[in-house]
Amino acid sequence: MRTHRLLGALVVALVVVAVLVAVADRYGYHRDEFYYLAAGAHPAFGYVDQPPVTPLVARAARLLFGDSLVGLRLAPALATGLTVLCTGMIASALGGGRAATSLAAASVAVGAFPIATGHVLSTSTFDLLAWTVLSWLLVRALRVGGPVWLTAGAAAGLGLENKTLLVALPAAVGLGVLLAGPRAALRGRWPWLGALLAVLLWAPNLVWQAVHGWPQLTMASTIAHVGNGGSAPWWQFIPFQPVLVGPLLVPVWLAGWWSLARDPAQRRCRGFAVAYLVLLVGLMVAGGKPYYLVGMYPVLLAAGSEPTLRWVRRGRARVRGAVLVVALLLNAAVTAVLMLPLVPARLLPGSPMVAVQPLSAESVGWPGFASAVSRAYQALPAARRPSTVLLAGNYGEAGAVQLFRDRMPLPPAYSGQNSYFDWGPPPESADTVLAVGVDESSLRRWFSSVTPVARIDNGIGLDNQEQGRAVWLCQGRQASWAEIWPSVRRVS
Repeated sequence: MRTHRLLGALVVALVVVAVLVAVADRYGYHRDEFYYLAAGAHPAFGYVDQPPVTPLVARAARLLFGDSLVGLRLAPALATGLTVLCTGMIASALGGGRAATSLAAASVAVGAFPIATGHVLSTSTFDLLAWTVLSWLLVRALRVGGPVWLTAGAAAGLGLENKTLLVALPAAVGLGVLLAGPRAALRGRWPWLGALLAVLLWAPNLVWQAVHGWPQLTMASTIAHVGNGGSAPWWQFIPFQPVLVGPLLVPVWLAGWWSLARDPAQRRCRGFAVAYLVLLVGLMVAGGKPYYLVGMYPVLLAAGSEPTLRWVRRGRARVRGAVLVVALLLNAAVTAVLMLPLVPARLLPGSPMVAVQPLSAESVGWPGFASAVSRAYQALPAARRPSTVLLAGNYGEAGAVQLFRDRMPLPPAYSGQNSYFDWGPPPESADTVLAVGVDESSLRRWFSSVTPVARIDNGIGLDNQEQGRAVWLCQGRQASWAEIWPSVRRVS
């Protein structure tokens, strides 16, 4: 690969990193970030809802940068920049020149999903990077074969330690190669050695899952049948796809799919065209979230960059070139306004940003949430505070209280959601509970006295999960924590 082809892609990647770092501390922590920080404080080879990489990144960020929000979000900013650069590398591996690699990188850089997840610490951020890196290595392996398969296997194994969804990519591409060729690429020892290396690197999490009864299968079933954040009805799966990158860039990735499927120059990579259709149908039938398919778009955008530039050069090149530039700029502007925290938080209530980008609503109001709990805690007699805990309905609420304990008086926090359940229950000495987000009827079964003592208010009237919730003071526990705790569990 000629490195000069990637200069434009590198510049675009650096700009993306700079923008993401510049806005990293606006609004505040997202609820999932509290959870990753808490999980990082309980290192393991796996958790109920994820493998270990993202919690380890959160742990490292806190060790290096303390409670700095910019420090926590530096890794996702860098990961997004690498995703942008690697998309350019895919375009180069497919035969594109400098202009094609720059267009491919720019197409990802202005995409809604890459920028939205690049702003927060998330498994999806590193998963998108893993899909992109693995796509690049698979393109190279299908073209040149040999030891590149080992590198692809290493990338797959490491990526699977972040998110299990990645297993779908090599499986779908392998099926695509069997159906569309070249089948000879899978002969010989290298592809199978690469697969073996991937499994070996993935093994710690697989063993953890097996020992703990495969909780991620339970999690996947819950998402498919009940749904959670990011879920959508199956019929919205296809209409949602243009939103992931941006409607104005649909022609680019469609051209990429067509090029992979029909262009003789890309015949060795036709498996990707089949893989996209397999994953589209498979994820829709399985009840997957629409964004689960987003990892396929870097390779499609990369494959579509050269055909798009050929279209520009035909006919009135200046007019078509201007259309392409305007499309990129408009996509970038819409993405920036909707996916980045540019709008002042006080203007979010009632705005379309919250409906389009729920991350924003879940990143506002946490200091006020912790302050409300703190006031209720400090209102207790001093003698009761050592035996008081917080019981939270979700991991965001528990994680926020746990993090803000360094800044204000707060009790230790517990929750039954996902892996937080495994870190409980509270000690038997905890006979006073402040509860938030827990069903009142359940609290009245567990305690003889349940009284509202505060109410959560984020101060701007923003409707999110915590706004308006009561803080309950619960006393007179009716059973041991060992008896209560199984009823608290929630996988979602």
